Amino acid sequence: MGPIGRFVRSRLHRRIFAWFAGGIVATMVLTSFVFMVLGKLQEPVWQRSMDRGLIWVGDQFARDWNDPGARQAFANQTADQMDMNLALLDPNGAALFTVGPACGRHAFEFPVARNGVRLGTVRACSRSVSPQAWRFGLGFAIAVGILWLASGKVARRLARPLDHLTQVVKRIGTGELSARAELVSCHEPDELGVVADAVNDMASRIEKQLADQRELLAAVSHELRTPLARMRIVSEIARDTGATTKTYDDLDREVEEMDALVGQLLASSRLDFGVLTMRELSLRDVVARATERAGLPIDVAQVEGEGDRLTGDATLLQRAIANLLDNAKKHAGGVEALRVVIHADRVSFDVLDRGPGLPEGGEAALFQKFQRRTDDNGTSEGLGLGLALVKRIAKAHGGAVWARQRDGGGAVFGFDVALKSAPSTGS
Repeated sequence: MGPIGRFVRSRLHRRIFAWFAGGIVATMVLTSFVFMVLGKLQEPVWQRSMDRGLIWVGDQFARDWNDPGARQAFANQTADQMDMNLALLDPNGAALFTVGPACGRHAFEFPVARNGVRLGTVRACSRSVSPQAWRFGLGFAIAVGILWLASGKVARRLARPLDHLTQVVKRIGTGELSARAELVSCHEPDELGVVADAVNDMASRIEKQLADQRELLAAVSHELRTPLARMRIVSEIARDTGATTKTYDDLDREVEEMDALVGQLLASSRLDFGVLTMRELSLRDVVARATERAGLPIDVAQVEGEGDRLTGDATLLQRAIANLLDNAKKHAGGVEALRVVIHADRVSFDVLDRGPGLPEGGEAALFQKFQRRTDDNGTSEGLGLGLALVKRIAKAHGGAVWARQRDGGGAVFGFDVALKSAPSTGS
């Protein structure tokens, strides 16, 4: 391409400018070519009119050719009316007389004849150099300059928001996640506005996800330190006094707590990456395994409705039910019942607890990440991921979650899933 080509291609607004300028030049060339072709194919009207006028003038000169006085008077009159210089020539080309200065190269000639006999020639030209040529050239140059400047202005205006978006994306790529694209209102409804909104939404999501990951990492580190510290204490006591059945029970309890924490994280990661194994399941088997995972007897579950089949991810559904049961056990005074209702196209799971009920106006916040519930002593336990994970699992199975006050005290936490659901992911 050479240095000029690289300069043009190096920036978008230069490329747009080059296309505009090229379009202007091509339009001018094409227009000139069309007029030239039309001029060749069809004789212009003005040319026909001039030819008729010259023939008439020639006939007038032929009428008075033999009368020098009348001939000169007509020549003077014609020269004045047409603002031209005239020269009358005999058949041999010798000048008979002239009106005004002699004509140069831009003169035109027409014959004077009578009855087919050539009497002489009239040579004519404009008395003054027409200013129309340089005026036309100046106007043409001004028009081209204005179009050229307009092309540059349009190209820069089109390229400026894209340059701004490029800089914003580069800043986001370097880790400045607070960078946002800011376009003027005229770009909001068009494709550039859509791209800017998409970039801003992407940056917001990435910023939120990284913030959540940092918070999760800090919380997981803190939560793992507690059972590990207790396990170390139990191990040191056992080393000093000897291991007993209680020692092993304490170790099992700490291992189960860490296993539950790791299970929560693995389930959350599966949802993040959309790794769901959807297959036909036995509803009662899923409920039985979930209650067993929560350490509750199977008779706590009450199944109502016809049928026993649903489509879903067995591990995630069991995790969602177990999380609701664990939430009731740890934060709501225990589980009153697990009520499972089979509807025509979905299954609902309700966990009835014995707690003090829900906080005023805070039902929706309970299913957000890192929303920890406090016990009767005002202390909080866990990561605050259990109910948020239930919400995500329900959404992945085409369902929703809810929490409401229970008549007579306590609360009801539940979710539902479609009997036959296509996997979907979302936070």
